[in-house]
Amino acid sequence: MHPRETLLADGVLKPQAPGFRPRSAQPVPETTGEVMSPESFGALTQRIMAVMNTVIDGKEEAVRLALTVLLAGGHLLLEDVPGVGKTLLAKTLARTLDCSVNRIQFTPDLLPSDITGVSIFNQSSQSFEFRPGAIFANIVIGDEINRASAKTQSALLESMAEHQVSVDGTTYTLHAPFMVVATQNPIEMAGTYPLPEAQRDRFMARISLGYPDADAELAMLESHQSINPLDAVRPVATVEQVRAMIDTVAAIHVAPAVRAYIVALGQATRNSPDLRLGASPRALLQLLRAAKAAAALAGRGFVLPDDIRELAEPVFAHRLLVERSAASRGATAPSIVAELLADVAVPGQPDGRAGKAARSR
Repeated sequence: MHPRETLLADGVLKPQAPGFRPRSAQPVPETTGEVMSPESFGALTQRIMAVMNTVIDGKEEAVRLALTVLLAGGHLLLEDVPGVGKTLLAKTLARTLDCSVNRIQFTPDLLPSDITGVSIFNQSSQSFEFRPGAIFANIVIGDEINRASAKTQSALLESMAEHQVSVDGTTYTLHAPFMVVATQNPIEMAGTYPLPEAQRDRFMARISLGYPDADAELAMLESHQSINPLDAVRPVATVEQVRAMIDTVAAIHVAPAVRAYIVALGQATRNSPDLRLGASPRALLQLLRAAKAAAALAGRGFVLPDDIRELAEPVFAHRLLVERSAASRGATAPSIVAELLADVAVPGQPDGRAGKAARSR
């Protein structure tokens, strides 16, 4: 196990207790206030992705999207059938960073206090002491999150949205960077509970890994047959460097026309007759932040409409609810997002000609 990784399984917290502080305590700097040069940013992100690609065979786009979410300050949901590498991707991302990591194995008997922490009475001091839960870490891996009850799932809501935890009337701040990487199996599988809409809306993006192609599986059989590739992973970025990368992404320029394009896409989801629930204002903000991270990873200091189009499906689809009539015709959230991308006018392309051409292909 990675030296900074702990495990909470079946309600048992093992050895590490990550740092925390009450709101009233002396503030800890959450950002560096420094923007990295394009050369330093590009070199560091390339090293992170190169290390991750040595473990995750044939999933370069998934690796890039996971890093995009981290740099955008969001949370990532990995959804797919068992055995395709969801937990491996989450653990690989965590191990490339020299920061605190906790893993929570979600089970039906897991309690909210196992995640957030609990106050325990100390007989020697005759006072209650707060014991932090597994949420107090820079990277929190929630394995099979939809195997826990809705009550337990709700313990993540405040921390994911506000980067803080409230226990027994006291609010504790979570240190930056803070990211939840959760895996879940499809809801049709036995023993799973669907995530509520409020929970899904707090995840910036969802990835479905899918099965690797034949070449990737052959490479996996060759490289993974006798060793665990995670054992060779060493951190390539410190917490301070991650904070600096996040600050660099925040400084990326977004033109008014691009912001208007994001709003138009969001309104299109709300007005679509095929959807019962469209994209929330939080979804639009997270699409903007993800697009800034994608632009930075591409070596640009500004966001293009293509960044928005590339990220619209992973950012929007898991938040949308499809009307039953549309679902009966075979429509899915990703397919509806693709249709909206084809219909909404793209900045610089009058009448949305680029989108309509994409649909015809």
